[in-house]
Amino acid sequence: MRGHGFLLANYVPGDSLLHRCPLGLKFLLVFACGLASFIIVDWRISAAMLVVLGGLFLLTGAGVKRLWRAVRPLAAVLLVIGVFQWWQLGAPTAARIVLNILVCIVAASLLTATTPVQRLLDGVVRAAGPFRRWGADPERFALTIGIMLRSIPYIAGTFSDVRDSARARGLERNPRALVLPVFITSVAFARQTGEALAARGLGEAED
Repeated sequence: MRGHGFLLANYVPGDSLLHRCPLGLKFLLVFACGLASFIIVDWRISAAMLVVLGGLFLLTGAGVKRLWRAVRPLAAVLLVIGVFQWWQLGAPTAARIVLNILVCIVAASLLTATTPVQRLLDGVVRAAGPFRRWGADPERFALTIGIMLRSIPYIAGTFSDVRDSARARGLERNPRALVLPVFITSVAFARQTGEALAARGLGEAED
C-alpha cells in the first residue's frame, strides 16, 4: 500500500540542530507559523518565511525529495485555490494565501521529520496533562493522534491503488469506481483498528 509520508515528512534520524532542539520549541515553531498565516498580509514576507523554513528542512538532512513528497499531495488543491483567489482578489492575495499554507505544511514537516513518533506522542501527553482536572485524558488524545498518523498514509495509499486500478480499466472518470472501493477499504481498516484496540483494552474509559 502506498501513500507513506502523505502530507507530512516521516522521521529522519540525524544530529542536526533541529533534531536536538527541545520538543516544546518545535511545537512553538509550528504554532507560530500557523498564527502567522492569519496575521501576515504581504506575500513577500510569506515567501521569505517559506525560504527560511525550506532551508531549515534541508539542514536536517531530510532532502528535497522528502520535502516535495510532503507538498505534492496538495499541489493540485493549492493550484485551484491560487487561481480562484487570483480571479477574486488579485495575484498578491492569491500568492499570500498559497504561500501561507505551504509555510504551515513545511513547519509541520520539520516537526515530524526531526522527532520520532513516540517522542511526539509523549510530548502531546505531557502538554495535555494540565487538562486532566477538567476530565481530559491525555493518553487517549495521544492514542487518537497516533491512529490518525497511521491511518492517513494507509487511506492515501488505498486511493492511489484504486485510482491506478480504475485507470487500467478505463474507469478513471467514474467517481463511483474511485470512491466506493476507498470507502469500503477505509471502513474495514477502521473496524480492524477498533477490534485490535478493544482486544488490548486500549481506548476504553476507566471505571
